[in-house]
Amino acid sequence: MPEVYAARRERVRERCTAGGSATALVTRPANVRYLAGAAPRGAVLLLGRGEDLLLCGSPPSGEADEGRPDEALRVQVLPRAGGDPAVAAADVAAAQGAESLAVEEHHLTVTRHRAIGSVAPRLRLGDLGGAVEQLRVIKDEEEISCLRIGAEIADQALGELLESILVGRTERHLALELERRLVDHGADGPAFATSVGTGPNSGRRGHRPTDRRVEEGDFLSVCLGATYRGYRCEIGRTFVIGTSPADWQIELYDLVFAAQRAGRESLAPGAAYRDVDRAARQVLDSAGYAEGLPPLTGHGVGLEIDEDPQLAPAAMGKLDACVPVTVEPGVHLPGRGGVRIDDTLVVRPEADGGPELLTITTKELLAL
Repeated sequence: MPEVYAARRERVRERCTAGGSATALVTRPANVRYLAGAAPRGAVLLLGRGEDLLLCGSPPSGEADEGRPDEALRVQVLPRAGGDPAVAAADVAAAQGAESLAVEEHHLTVTRHRAIGSVAPRLRLGDLGGAVEQLRVIKDEEEISCLRIGAEIADQALGELLESILVGRTERHLALELERRLVDHGADGPAFATSVGTGPNSGRRGHRPTDRRVEEGDFLSVCLGATYRGYRCEIGRTFVIGTSPADWQIELYDLVFAAQRAGRESLAPGAAYRDVDRAARQVLDSAGYAEGLPPLTGHGVGLEIDEDPQLAPAAMGKLDACVPVTVEPGVHLPGRGGVRIDDTLVVRPEADGGPELLTITTKELLAL
């Protein structure tokens, strides 16, 4: 994909030029990987006047978790350990005769920013802002393919777990098993820390697994994701353990499912972020669950598990085609448990069949 990375870098360069800077320094790892094909630990990307340069503290390993650098990109390894590639990049830019350098101020620490200024005092530092993140929002079909494969891996890992004996096992044990299965099926690793909640812990967003054991009659909520070639997807499901669900469990599950369906059905090019959130939130609000709802209904995914757009009440902006997002409403009742249903989808126009569902594990309320 050398031409793809080159085209991405050129688009960033055009934005820099329009902002009055001929060179740029990219330090955020996901942004480095997006533009260079790889993000070795601590590496930075210099979009220079003469050529682009990937600066690393050590040679790229080529491992799946860091990717492979674009073959058309020159890689420079710092001559001594402990050096800062960002500072070295500023020195290179100054040596190339650059007068200004756009940096990612939202990612650089104050200390690194000062160090860059001190090594190249004549270099005028500007702010690149979120230029690269904005480009990353809309995915090409190669990126979507990676997300699709990651979703298949996550579905497979979850499906295998559901076929095993669950009663008596701890949340922590189940989470570790899911993460092992992700890797077994070809993932780079988990997209984020796997969440497994049982009984009163079920339905809690971001719940960290504990040593609580699965019991008959529990709600079991699981949220996991796979990383494939750097791209991260997400899936969340809720089940009942060992017996027919109680009436309150069926009622709560049906409500969250209706909210999630409303959010999914509202995904379309041109739909406002806040309207997608409102579609799901209204269902839960009208049933009396306005208090304690998550701050957002969903978010973008890609090289990071939580990226733009944010589907939240105050979010500004509208969806484009080929934007992958999650739709993940949930309700948690303190002391009793709750339900969370979470899918990763790609926004598509109605002419192409509407939103593409990547995570396909059943959303039926199963008794396991």
